[in-house]
Amino acid sequence: MTAPRTGFRNPGGSAGAGILESRLTGLALEEFAHKVWSRTALLTTAASDFSDVFGADAVDELVSGRGLRTPFLRVAKDGAVLPESSYTSPAGVGATIADQLDDTALWRLFADGATLVLQALQRTWAPVGDLCAELSAELGHPVQANAYITPPLNRGFDDHYDVHDVFVVQIQGRKRWLVHEPVHRDPLRDQPWTDRREAVAEAARGPAYIDTVLEPGDVLYLPRGWLHAAEAQGEVSVHLTLGVHVWTRYALAERLAEAALDVLRDDPEARASLPLGDAAWTDAVDGIRERLTAAVAEADPAPLFHRARRGQARPAPLGPLAQLAAVDTLDAQSPVRLRAALEARWEGTRLTTRVGWLDFSESDRATVNGLLDGEVRTAGDIGLALAERLLRAGVLVPAGR
Repeated sequence: MTAPRTGFRNPGGSAGAGILESRLTGLALEEFAHKVWSRTALLTTAASDFSDVFGADAVDELVSGRGLRTPFLRVAKDGAVLPESSYTSPAGVGATIADQLDDTALWRLFADGATLVLQALQRTWAPVGDLCAELSAELGHPVQANAYITPPLNRGFDDHYDVHDVFVVQIQGRKRWLVHEPVHRDPLRDQPWTDRREAVAEAARGPAYIDTVLEPGDVLYLPRGWLHAAEAQGEVSVHLTLGVHVWTRYALAERLAEAALDVLRDDPEARASLPLGDAAWTDAVDGIRERLTAAVAEADPAPLFHRARRGQARPAPLGPLAQLAAVDTLDAQSPVRLRAALEARWEGTRLTTRVGWLDFSESDRATVNGLLDGEVRTAGDIGLALAERLLRAGVLVPAGR
């Protein structure tokens, strides 16, 4: 017996709705945050038509026409990942690369029942990248995407859990999903399911929380730690997994501890050597505990936290030729805007971003601050010299790109 099927049919979302409501769950961000996020699995049937995002033609182009290398693809069969040497080969004349994807080898493996996993699609397929960027901006957590292409009646991976939240988006074909409640809730990134292999296997033998067949357009949300396994039905299945690499309170605690240790570096007493003798450290514990507690209260983890966030993703793409043309033709009427996904943040008069940092005068800071809403401005509004500086730094881009 299985638990009742959960979820609902997406009515299409309201006008001006975010991507979470309009394409993935039918729920406004606030409702999703309070009822679903990190708490429970959610199935949304007929969430959206995703043919504009990904499909079989995209798979064929990526595998055979883009010159991809590992780790942009991996291959799994019977629950195991196959060695890269079984599906890569030299690139041929003019490209001294020995490990590009071999489309003939991949075809043979796929025909023999192997699942193809296209990884980090946000870097290789623009529509998927746009979807990830929009979802990441809405959730406030980094998002990446993999595609799973499974032959009929085959299963790529055994029951397992992920250490990140996922939105499973069925693109083509049908796939049966069995979902079980966690054996270890909210696992951290260094707590993979293989650490609890026996508990996972035992839980997977029990009644499923969700037992359903995803149709094209259906979306399944799974918080990290929820067990799942999937099997294609009578045709090829293509689905996207949007992985949300959530920031946790533990991660914030790590940054706070790091900031507190930075404070202690300037404390002469903390830097002092321990007295001689094997038991000397025991006498120092109470004192250093007191100083560490005070340092935690004093420390500001925000700069370290934002630095870590900046390192988790890349800014929106920038075309060198288009950027040069924007600089060369810059005039007062040129429309420009802040480059998306820069993770820009002020630290005094310094603007830190994913492409580096820039210092500004107080007068320029007010102008630059006005650009951070991402709205289109003209170079004349900003000032031609400042606009050119920001274009050359890759902070501004020509509007429409």
